[in-house]
Amino acid sequence: MQHLRALEDQSVYILREAYKHFRDLAMLWSMGKDSTVLLWLARKAFFGHVPFPLVHIDTGYEMPELIEYRDRLSREWKLNVVVGQNKEALVSGMGPEQGRVVCCTAMKVEALKQTIAQHGWTAVILGIRADEEGTRAKERYFSLRGKDGEWNFRDQPPELWDQYKTTFAPGSHVRVHPLLDWTELNIWEYLELERVQLPTPYFDQGAGTRYRSLGCVPCTGTIASCATTIPQIITELRTTATAERAGRAQDEGRGMETLRKLGHM
Repeated sequence: MQHLRALEDQSVYILREAYKHFRDLAMLWSMGKDSTVLLWLARKAFFGHVPFPLVHIDTGYEMPELIEYRDRLSREWKLNVVVGQNKEALVSGMGPEQGRVVCCTAMKVEALKQTIAQHGWTAVILGIRADEEGTRAKERYFSLRGKDGEWNFRDQPPELWDQYKTTFAPGSHVRVHPLLDWTELNIWEYLELERVQLPTPYFDQGAGTRYRSLGCVPCTGTIASCATTIPQIITELRTTATAERAGRAQDEGRGMETLRKLGHM
């Protein structure tokens, strides 16, 4: 518990620093476990109120359970949710059959860029973790991006002894990562500690399978698991040798690295 509280304190501090230094600020919310922990921390950081909009990038292939969860929490917690979508690509018939990277670029990366440009946000908070996927381990807490959201992982300032760089040239776009030091196990332990409710696909519904990582319906696979509670999932994680995102099709090859260079979360 002490380690989780230390992580919580660090994340709350980063959230408050972001709110202090960036006037036009938003936070991505995919309704997954990480971004929901981030939302929970934001409510703690600002005493039950989230003072910036939450952004859901809707690919058109979302799990229905996630949309229901989004709408319910939005009502209960009085959240300002902005739904971004590349409607032009959807109308043109864009889908995973045209290639996972092609589809994700259109439905996630371009949709995110369009939404950021439309609202003029200079900084966006994300719930990524360094242990989740290789390229994310190269991130900074405050990550400078190009004018179109591109990411040059070779050109990032050092962050030493919790001295975060929060001042950038006018016109810069920054991504903020308060969960960078958290692990998958930390996330689940914190969810259990705080009694946070999650969408049902994370748990076995009687078929002996569940989702370990949530994404678009055509591109996300389940794992064999009978876990119906968070403690059971924690027990599984302590012994599993399977990668967290093994069921995510866009991670095959160097797909995720390509997408993140282009501006993906």
